[in-house]
Amino acid sequence: MTCNLDRRNFLKMGLGILGCALIPEELLAAPAKLRKKLEVKTLNFYNLHTEEKLSVNYWVNGQYVRQALKKINFIFRDHRANISKPIDTELLDLLFTMKKGLKIKEPFRIISGYRAPLTNEMLAQNSDGVAKNSYHLKGMAVDISLEGMNLKKISDFAMKLEKGGVGYYPQSNFVHLDVGPVRHW
Repeated sequence: MTCNLDRRNFLKMGLGILGCALIPEELLAAPAKLRKKLEVKTLNFYNLHTEEKLSVNYWVNGQYVRQALKKINFIFRDHRANISKPIDTELLDLLFTMKKGLKIKEPFRIISGYRAPLTNEMLAQNSDGVAKNSYHLKGMAVDISLEGMNLKKISDFAMKLEKGGVGYYPQSNFVHLDVGPVRHW
């Protein structure tokens, strides 16, 4: 038997072996049916103030992806103070549920994510709609819109989920979502 192994085939074989070595042992041992059911949760964002875009798999094989969460924290940051804070994963899961339920293809347009205390105080002084103890301060809230989707539809769907607060602001073109107590306005 002859072994006809040129450089290209050698490299292909090496990459195949390396790929197998990177697959977790538990996954290799899992039955084929189980492997097919493993889920990846992806979210897409566009920050209206910084014009940054992010498409990220934030949850893979039953675990949150640390590097993905860091990227989300950054795009959700207080753009005025350039400060970020960890965004509550319940909020991300709420957005994912909305993405699936509303069949959203477009990125969530972030109007306001995390807010530093000084930013929130400044906004509260200039607007009646900003709470002094806002969930934005805790990384538990986001103000969003979606290109081509009616705000009322977004708001109504979020209220039906009963996962936290929902604020409908048609005059300002956004919906507020948070993972605090269930309430709406």
